[in-house]
Parts: sequence; structure tokens; C-alpha cells
Amino acid sequence: MDKEITSTPRPTFKSTLRRISMISVIITMTLIWLLLCFASVVTLKQYAQKNLELTGATMSHSLEASLVFNDSLAANETLATLGKQGQFAVAEVINAHKKRFAYWSWNPEENNDTLGALVSRWLFPDPVAQPIMHNGNAIGEIRLTARDNLISHFIWLSFAVLTGCILFATAVALTITQSLHHGMVTALQNITDVVHDVRTNRNFSRRVKDGRIEEFHQFGEDFNSLLDEMEEWQLKLQAKNAQLLRTAMHDPLTGLANRAAFRSSIAALMHDASAKTNTALLFLDGDNFKFINDTWGHAAGDCVLIEVARRMVEFGDKRHQSYRLGGDEFAMVLYGVQSAAEVQQICAALSQQFMRPFDLHNGQTATMSLSIGFALAWESASVEALLEQADRNMYQDKNQRTKAIT
Repeated sequence: MDKEITSTPRPTFKSTLRRISMISVIITMTLIWLLLCFASVVTLKQYAQKNLELTGATMSHSLEASLVFNDSLAANETLATLGKQGQFAVAEVINAHKKRFAYWSWNPEENNDTLGALVSRWLFPDPVAQPIMHNGNAIGEIRLTARDNLISHFIWLSFAVLTGCILFATAVALTITQSLHHGMVTALQNITDVVHDVRTNRNFSRRVKDGRIEEFHQFGEDFNSLLDEMEEWQLKLQAKNAQLLRTAMHDPLTGLANRAAFRSSIAALMHDASAKTNTALLFLDGDNFKFINDTWGHAAGDCVLIEVARRMVEFGDKRHQSYRLGGDEFAMVLYGVQSAAEVQQICAALSQQFMRPFDLHNGQTATMSLSIGFALAWESASVEALLEQADRNMYQDKNQRTKAIT
């Protein structure tokens, strides 16, 4: 998938886990709150019902005498006295003839709790009725209606306590959940950090730390095993690339840097103004190498070439760089030279290295001189000019050697 298409930032695993936890806890706590509220209301209804029935039973004994003596005034006083204590909202006494004998109601003007009244009517749609007995016979009935402000007070208090407890429990649950999730988030973050580093920086030496969660631990071990294999492949590939590079840039017979390495080195040298000021180039060519090949064979010729390379490296040490250009053609780049006279002295000393006979490893020895031509880098404007000057001087030296022999 194209990364440019997904412009909307994706949520992190930590934020997603936190959001899931919050939604789960909030839904769960809300359901618990609703169930507890319902249970509280039902319990309150039963309690209020029993309390109202007990009040009615108590008042029936107090009103028995008033009904027996037909004293409605005393009955009204009794209802008013108990009603002012807030035990009920409406009290009505019915005599044996089903007529109202006494009545008292709480002043409606003092009741501003509309919601409480609705709740009261929902909880107690009908008044509580208790018979008034005398000598085992019913002589009347008292009907009581619950007072809504008391009921609403208890309901709101219950809701407030439940809401506070639920909010506290929610906060505790979220805190505990986040603490429990921390280990899982840390383990996953450890894995993603290693994966990102491996993908971005190709750092196959990174490893996933041991995790406390079994699934993450197993995943980390499997991923570490994969990294072990990838690191091994990378090391083999690097070694193979290094070998290929050496093969491409070095002569397989003598081990010297080859023509490709020489061309690259000379090009870099001529583009470095500071390096050109104290650098010179030598071209070397065998004078009688063909004779050695024709006389003792190519194996003997290879022995001579290997020995020439060894003597050049020994002479140049770590200061100068030697190359084999092909066949019996060699080159050497001199560093830290200041004048043509100094270069000529180096050429003379280098020629002396080839005056010793060469062991052909077949019981025979042979001699071979090398013609040397040099060119000064600070006097050459380009790579081609430098190579041409060194080549010209080398053939000039070879011609002089030929004339001296003849």
C-alpha cells in the first residue's frame, strides 16, 4: 500500500488499548450503576411500603376510640399531629359506612418537588389501607399516602452515593487496567523498536529482550532466530562482496592492485589538487620477459612476475602503491616526492631491486631488467597527459637499454 494514501494518522497500540479499556469499564460501570439504582429503588419501595403499613397499623389503634365515640375532631387532631411529623402526605379515615370520617393532607404549597411527586406516584400508585378494629370487628379504615419529599430525598441520596462509588470504582479500575497493560505495551514496544531498527538501519545485530508474557516471549525468540539467520547471511554476503571487490580490483597472480584499481586511483589523484603537488607516477615494463616465457615456459614466467611484484611491494613499503597493469607491465605511484631529481633517485634504487636473479623454481635462475619511466603529477594537466608522459619516458628508457646492449 502506498504510504502517501494513508494520510490519516493511525492510533498507537497503547492508545487503542486504553480506549478499549475505558469503553469496557465505562459500559460495565454504567450497567452496574443502573442495576444498583434499580435494586435500590425496589428495596426503597419495599421498605417504604412496610414502613407505611406499620404506621397505618399504629394509627389504627390510636383512632379506634375516636371511631367508637364518633369523635371526628379528635381523629382529625390525631391525623394532623402525626402528619406534621412527616410520616405521610395524606391520611383519610373511613367509617363503617364507607364515608369520610377524618382527613388530613400535607400543604401542597410546600411541595415544589415535581419529580419527587412523580416518583412517589410511580412507587405508590394506591394509598396503603389498614382496617381499624374494635372487639374483632372492622369499624373503619385508614388510608395513608406516602410523602414524596422524603422518598425523593432518599432516592437522590442513594443515587448520589451510588454515582460517587461508581465513579471512584471506575477511576480505580482504569488505573489498575493501565498498570496491567503497561507490561504488554512495553513488550510490544520492545519488539517494534527492534523491527524498525532492523528495517531502517539494517542493524541485524539487534535482539528482542526476554518478555514476561509467554506469547510475546515466544515471538521474540522466533524473531531473534530469524535475525540470527539474517545476520549470518549478511556477514556471508559482505564477505562475498569483499571477495568480489578484491577479485575485481586485484591481480589474481601477483595480488597487486590491477588496472581497474590503477585507473580509479589515478583519476582520484588528479582531482585532488593537494595530492598532486607531491605525487609521481612510474611505469615499469620487463625487458626480456618474452625470452623467459619462450625458454622455460609460462610457469617460470609466472614465478618471475610474482617475484617482481614482491620486490616492488617490499621496496614501496607502506609509502608507495604498486599495480600490475597486465603481462609484464607494472606501475607504481610515489607519494611524498618533491622534485624530479628525487624521483630519478627512486627509479635508480628501484632498478637495483631487479638486478638480482629470479628463482624459476625449476632449478634454474634468470635475470630480467625493467625499463622505468616517470611523470610528475604536478606537471600534468590531466590523467591522459600523466599516463602519456610516463609511457613515453618508459619507452625512452627501454630504447636506451636496447642500444646499450647492442
